[in-house]
Amino acid sequence: QVQLVESGGGLVQAGGSLRLSCAASGRFFSNYGMGWFRQAPGKEREFVAAISRGGSSTDYADSVMGRFTISRDNAKNTVYLQMNSLKPEDTAVYYCAQHRTGRYNTVLADFQSWGQGTQVTVSS
Repeated sequence: QVQLVESGGGLVQAGGSLRLSCAASGRFFSNYGMGWFRQAPGKEREFVAAISRGGSSTDYADSVMGRFTISRDNAKNTVYLQMNSLKPEDTAVYYCAQHRTGRYNTVLADFQSWGQGTQVTVSS
Protein backbone atom coordinates (compact mmCIF):
# COMPACT_ATOMS: atom_id res chain seq x y z
CA GLN A 1 0.00 0.00 0.00
CA VAL A 2 1.47 3.31 -1.07
CA GLN A 3 1.81 6.11 1.46
CA LEU A 4 1.22 9.68 0.32
CA VAL A 5 2.46 12.73 2.22
CA GLU A 6 1.36 16.22 1.21
CA SER A 7 3.26 19.40 2.01
CA GLY A 8 3.36 23.03 0.98
CA GLY A 9 0.11 24.31 2.39
CA GLY A 10 -0.16 27.51 4.39
CA LEU A 11 -1.69 30.95 4.70
CA VAL A 12 -1.56 33.26 1.69
CA GLN A 13 -3.29 36.46 0.63
CA ALA A 14 -5.74 36.51 -2.23
CA GLY A 15 -3.90 36.68 -5.52
CA GLY A 16 -0.92 34.83 -4.15
CA SER A 17 0.55 31.46 -5.03
CA LEU A 18 1.39 28.17 -3.35
CA ARG A 19 2.94 24.96 -4.58
CA LEU A 20 1.75 21.73 -3.03
CA SER A 21 3.82 18.56 -3.17
CA CYS A 22 2.81 14.96 -2.61
CA ALA A 23 5.55 12.42 -2.03
CA ALA A 24 4.74 8.75 -2.54
CA SER A 25 6.49 5.85 -0.90
CA GLY A 26 7.01 2.47 -2.44
CA ARG A 27 7.44 1.25 -5.96
CA PHE A 28 5.36 1.55 -9.11
CA PHE A 29 4.42 5.22 -8.60
CA SER A 30 4.67 5.76 -12.35
CA ASN A 31 2.07 3.05 -12.98
CA TYR A 32 -0.80 5.10 -11.62
CA GLY A 33 -2.73 8.23 -12.35
CA MET A 34 -2.73 10.81 -9.56
CA GLY A 35 -5.18 13.43 -8.43
CA TRP A 36 -5.71 16.35 -6.10
CA PHE A 37 -8.94 16.89 -4.21
CA ARG A 38 -9.99 19.44 -1.61
CA GLN A 39 -12.49 19.69 1.20
CA ALA A 40 -13.72 22.92 2.73
CA PRO A 41 -15.43 23.01 6.15
CA GLY A 42 -18.98 21.73 5.92
CA LYS A 43 -18.60 20.67 2.31
CA GLU A 44 -17.97 17.42 0.50
CA ARG A 45 -14.56 16.52 -0.86
CA GLU A 46 -14.29 17.69 -4.45
CA PHE A 47 -12.09 17.04 -7.45
CA VAL A 48 -9.43 19.63 -8.26
CA ALA A 49 -7.01 18.14 -10.80
CA ALA A 50 -5.67 14.85 -12.12
CA ILE A 51 -2.78 13.62 -14.23
CA SER A 52 -2.09 10.42 -16.12
CA ARG A 53 0.71 8.12 -15.15
CA GLY A 54 3.13 9.51 -17.72
CA GLY A 55 2.05 13.09 -17.20
CA SER A 56 0.92 13.68 -20.78
CA SER A 57 -2.75 14.11 -19.93
CA THR A 58 -4.35 16.33 -17.30
CA ASP A 59 -7.80 17.46 -16.23
CA TYR A 60 -9.04 20.28 -14.01
CA ALA A 61 -12.17 21.35 -12.24
CA ASP A 62 -13.77 24.36 -13.90
CA SER A 63 -13.22 26.41 -10.75
CA VAL A 64 -9.43 26.12 -10.98
CA MET A 65 -8.90 25.93 -14.74
CA GLY A 66 -6.25 28.40 -15.85
CA ARG A 67 -5.05 29.05 -12.30
CA PHE A 68 -3.82 25.65 -11.09
CA THR A 69 -1.34 23.31 -12.77
CA ILE A 70 -0.78 19.66 -11.88
CA SER A 71 2.50 17.97 -12.73
CA ARG A 72 4.54 14.98 -11.67
CA ASP A 73 8.14 13.84 -11.46
CA ASN A 74 8.19 10.05 -11.61
CA ALA A 75 11.91 9.94 -10.84
CA LYS A 76 11.12 11.58 -7.50
CA ASN A 77 7.81 9.80 -6.88
CA THR A 78 6.19 13.21 -6.45
CA VAL A 79 3.13 14.99 -7.80
CA TYR A 80 2.72 18.75 -7.58
CA LEU A 81 -0.07 21.28 -7.64
CA GLN A 82 0.97 24.82 -8.55
CA MET A 83 -1.77 27.21 -7.43
CA ASN A 84 -1.75 30.78 -8.73
CA SER A 85 -4.20 33.67 -8.39
CA LEU A 86 -5.59 32.13 -5.25
CA LYS A 87 -9.03 33.14 -4.03
CA PRO A 88 -10.63 32.92 -0.58
CA GLU A 89 -12.94 30.22 -1.94
CA ASP A 90 -9.86 28.03 -2.55
CA THR A 91 -9.50 27.67 1.23
CA ALA A 92 -9.66 23.96 2.07
CA VAL A 93 -7.70 20.92 3.09
CA TYR A 94 -6.01 19.59 -0.04
CA TYR A 95 -5.49 15.87 -0.52
CA CYS A 96 -3.51 13.94 -3.08
CA ALA A 97 -4.67 10.50 -4.13
CA GLN A 98 -3.57 7.61 -6.29
CA HIS A 99 -5.95 6.32 -8.95
CA ARG A 100 -6.55 2.60 -9.18
CA THR A 101 -5.33 2.59 -12.81
CA GLY A 102 -2.74 4.32 -14.96
CA ARG A 103 -5.40 6.71 -16.16
CA TYR A 104 -7.61 9.00 -14.11
CA ASN A 105 -11.08 10.38 -13.76
CA THR A 106 -12.84 12.74 -11.40
CA VAL A 107 -14.57 10.03 -9.38
CA LEU A 108 -13.43 10.06 -5.78
CA ALA A 109 -14.25 6.38 -5.25
CA ASP A 110 -11.82 5.37 -8.01
CA PHE A 111 -8.85 6.70 -6.06
CA GLN A 112 -7.45 3.97 -3.86
CA SER A 113 -4.91 5.70 -1.62
CA TRP A 114 -5.04 9.08 0.10
CA GLY A 115 -2.68 11.38 1.93
CA GLN A 116 -3.45 13.05 5.23
CA GLY A 117 -4.06 16.44 3.66
CA THR A 118 -2.49 19.89 3.88
CA GLN A 119 -4.35 23.06 4.86
CA VAL A 120 -4.53 25.95 2.42
CA THR A 121 -5.99 29.21 3.72
CA VAL A 122 -6.48 32.23 1.46
CA SER A 123 -7.22 35.52 3.16
CA SER A 124 -9.13 38.31 1.48
